[in-house]
Amino acid sequence: MNDDDGLIYACRLDGKGGATEVGWEALTRPDAGFVWAHLHLDSARARCWLAEESGLPAIVAEALIYEDVRPRCTPVGDGLLVNLRGVNLNPGADPEDMVAVRIYIDARRAVSVRRRRMMAVQDIRDEFAAGRGPCDAGDFIVELARRLVERMGPVIGDLDDAIDDVEDRVLAAGGAEHRTELWRLRRMAIALRRYIAPQREAMGRLVGERTEWIDARNGQRLREVADRITRYVEDLDSARERAAVVQDELNTRMTERINRNMYVLAVIAAIFLPLSLLTGLLGVNVAGIPGDKWPWAFGTVSAGLLLIGVLEYLFFRKMKWL
Repeated sequence: MNDDDGLIYACRLDGKGGATEVGWEALTRPDAGFVWAHLHLDSARARCWLAEESGLPAIVAEALIYEDVRPRCTPVGDGLLVNLRGVNLNPGADPEDMVAVRIYIDARRAVSVRRRRMMAVQDIRDEFAAGRGPCDAGDFIVELARRLVERMGPVIGDLDDAIDDVEDRVLAAGGAEHRTELWRLRRMAIALRRYIAPQREAMGRLVGERTEWIDARNGQRLREVADRITRYVEDLDSARERAAVVQDELNTRMTERINRNMYVLAVIAAIFLPLSLLTGLLGVNVAGIPGDKWPWAFGTVSAGLLLIGVLEYLFFRKMKWL
């Protein structure tokens, strides 16, 4: 089984935490017990199987193939059509570029599709190999949702720590060099919330659905997963607001620094303006300039200008302009 074939992984659960891998031929067998098939959506073989051979209702097959991957939970007959998202932890990818999994599940089988690799799915495969995997349909949907949400925690925690670090540096020194990093963190928080907030609604709908194959215990576990997503959304809201406050503080400090520099330049210009006026008048190249024949004229003018400068400085200090 591989991505080219379209069947990434398929197994039949043994009801005790283990599973046996199966092929295409076992996916439509009615006596095969609970079967999970995980397909690669870019494979023509997988798309053909969904549309023509899976035995799924046409509306389900179309929804699994359809490009819209907004998180949702929709009851279809005795099953559920669920779209969920997880952070992108593939090498070289941005976590906020979230990956999606679409799944139809009922008491007998689960059919999930994806385009990009999901670590949560690999976790479940590893659990099956260790004999600690889901035992039935209810366990499976809970475990998939839980694994997806678990991997969001470290990413959101790292985002929160990064904002804390930038906040400390801005408060300590400020500086325009933090603007790019702060913008990146705000963008990341907004992107994560954009996709996680709808998942909160989908999980709430999943918790509220009454199906025979989700018992009270699994219902409680789903409720805990939904509560954790709610906390993550609240954490992202807090991170976004804190980043905005830090951005405002940084902008305020930069504005104050510019205003202070402009004020210093204005004071310097005010001090030198009368001095420049006097030197300009005495420097015109016309007849009648006083003192042009007196040997002490330059020293006297220089001393006068220095005195005027000192008097201006004392005046500004008295007026508390300096």
